[in-house]
Amino acid sequence: MSQHSASSGFEKVCRIGTRGSDLALWQAHTIQRLLGEMGTTTEIEIIKTRGDRIDDVPLAQLEGKGFFTKELEDALLAGRVDLAVHSLKDLATEMPDGLTLAAMVGREDPRELLLVRREALDEKRLAAGEALPLHDGARVGTSAARRQAQVKLVRPDVQIVDLRGNVPTRVNRLREGRYDAILLAFAGLKRLELNLDDLFTTPLDPAVFVPAPAQGMLGLQCRDEENWKRTIGRLDCTEAARAVRAERNLLCRLQGGCQLPFGVNITGGGAQWQLEAFLAREVDDPAPLRLSLSGSDPEVLAESAWPKLASHRGL
Repeated sequence: MSQHSASSGFEKVCRIGTRGSDLALWQAHTIQRLLGEMGTTTEIEIIKTRGDRIDDVPLAQLEGKGFFTKELEDALLAGRVDLAVHSLKDLATEMPDGLTLAAMVGREDPRELLLVRREALDEKRLAAGEALPLHDGARVGTSAARRQAQVKLVRPDVQIVDLRGNVPTRVNRLREGRYDAILLAFAGLKRLELNLDDLFTTPLDPAVFVPAPAQGMLGLQCRDEENWKRTIGRLDCTEAARAVRAERNLLCRLQGGCQLPFGVNITGGGAQWQLEAFLAREVDDPAPLRLSLSGSDPEVLAESAWPKLASHRGL
């Protein structure tokens, strides 16, 4: 798995570390192609993470953090690979000494996608425009505390059932009838181009279901070395990265990880930006915080949201 082209500047093969799922490989090959177009020769190395090995236990029951990133970071620090490609929403805001986030690349649609078995669809709720048009007591699959809290808020009658595995596995488990509906990041499904014609699917409005910070964005992590930072940094998508950086800054300041029921999404461009945020103290929080702000700058919007988020979090 290599990309060869006339090299310019830094003369060294870039070894790309990635997880082995279909989506992770799509991401790694996309970065490989972009680097190749810049004249950088690359090789791909697949690294299995703890999150990949343990796929039958709810994430909330696993101790520690970095379930999908630690082994990739260890490989970077050990010099086995030179670049790790992450779904940025999985990468902690604080990283080990010696590593840096060199670029944010290619933000795809950050919205959530609802997938429903057609027999579980409630036509009356659908016609009424409800966000979750499911029959009473439907089984909804998700592991994310953020998704669970928002589902409970909109439809307290449904049953939430843990859902793990890579994207195709989750979709297949829905088809098998283990769930009536599941929630996934729209970005991953668009990238994999899965055929979902047998299911009812609809993207959810971020003003109703707020995505995870940095959802849809790729994060390129490397050692804190100028040559690699300069080479990889050329891929950074500056405008979208401004919004994502502001989203991740809020997550960092809230001292939260994947178990915090927190979502934030900043979209727009130029002088028009929109922030949507959701924060619950716990999954069953009866009065979570919802924020919707508009303004001319993503960083200013994040600063405006911070006092209310901090107060709700008790910081």
